[in-house]
Amino acid sequence: MNTRNTTLALVVIATLSACALQPAPKPADYRAEALGGVKPPDQWTTAGATAGPVAGSWLATFGDPRLDALVTEAMANNLDLRVAAARVQVASEYVELADSTLWPQVNLLARGGGDMGGDSSGLNGVGLFADWELDLWGRVRSERAATVAGYESVVADTEYARQSVAALVAKSYFLAVEATLQLRLAEDTVTTSQQLVTFAEQRQRVGKGDGYDTALARANLESLRDTVEKLRLSQGQSLRALEVLVGRYPAADVEVTTQLAKPPGPVPAGLPSDLLERRPDVVAADRRVAAAFYGIQEAKAARLPRISLTASVNDISSELFVLKNSDSPVWSAGASLLQPVFNAGALQTQVRIRTAEQKQAIAEYGRIGARAFAEVEDALSAEFASGRREAVLTRAVAENQTALEFAQQRFKVGSGDMRAVSQQQLVLFGANSTLLRMQSERLVQRVNLYLALGGGFDAAPVATPVAQAKE
Repeated sequence: MNTRNTTLALVVIATLSACALQPAPKPADYRAEALGGVKPPDQWTTAGATAGPVAGSWLATFGDPRLDALVTEAMANNLDLRVAAARVQVASEYVELADSTLWPQVNLLARGGGDMGGDSSGLNGVGLFADWELDLWGRVRSERAATVAGYESVVADTEYARQSVAALVAKSYFLAVEATLQLRLAEDTVTTSQQLVTFAEQRQRVGKGDGYDTALARANLESLRDTVEKLRLSQGQSLRALEVLVGRYPAADVEVTTQLAKPPGPVPAGLPSDLLERRPDVVAADRRVAAAFYGIQEAKAARLPRISLTASVNDISSELFVLKNSDSPVWSAGASLLQPVFNAGALQTQVRIRTAEQKQAIAEYGRIGARAFAEVEDALSAEFASGRREAVLTRAVAENQTALEFAQQRFKVGSGDMRAVSQQQLVLFGANSTLLRMQSERLVQRVNLYLALGGGFDAAPVATPVAQAKE
């Protein structure tokens, strides 16, 4: 083949190799198949849900600088997030590796030899060799596209992990604040109970009471002291759980506020149709579908001929033989074709495997999407129910406080007994404790709602050593 014909052939081949890949299916193309009978409504079914845009800075709505600082600390030091960052780094390097396959591969060979060097050929010189697979059918590009989609899924998974850790830190923080307040409530109740014991002892000394009232008051006091010890243990455990999340040694010395935040105003929940485009875990599932699609394309292209261009230039001499054109470099160029002929059906099986993997990815997308809808509806229901319950419990505390004051007054004037006072004191303590639990739970449910909606939290990711090495 002369130079002109060779050049023409290369142009034709290069043109064919530039053919665009078939685009991966979009979620709208397979969403109905993935979700099956789950059909997103136009509005959320939970009564009271609003369709306004989802907030992108939910962390700031609580107005707690200590909480903000702890979330930022967790973004830098949380061990799970460090693992996730390393996964992103690995996926990124695989993308770069896939990029390299699109370009010619050039290698340099140098050798020296002689009779005394152990090389009987006596060949000396250098050679430069190039090889480039012409991606006529998109096999190489499909492999790269699958790698890129896989990388994008890892990035989305990492973002969901960041949101999950931020939410977990916030919930753990509120639980730690609650544990602190529960302990303070119990200690205050012990103080009140101690005063009641003193009063009962005074009445007994002056003959207005008997040993029964005093013993009952002391028993009630000891029961409350036991409660204090249990709550002190619970507080330490809640603080340690928070410290583990932010990457500290669990010494139970993290500082939290001494007052539960008031829940922010109503949360706009957006539209169900927008949820699947916003939640990072759903986006990650979509990218895995794309990766599986390109895996099919790669497997199909692997059944077709592979054409590669080769070129070399070398300058080699020999002490044993006289080589033609030894005084000048030798140039060569050519092409090779590799056509699979017999492989016992392995290549076709690969196509079926990749097709099954795509079906699996689509089903997984549907599972995650359906779960996302359920989580939002559950979070919305819990949001409104917790608000109603807090109002009821607040009224219950007020009524129990009034009842205790009446019981104490009756006991002081002699028209009541210690049993009524002790019982009412425990009832009031229980009512206050339940109210604190409900107030904390309401904040936890608010965080669950933000996470279910896929809202951001405005805490910038902190570069890890792995990420810094990439830069």
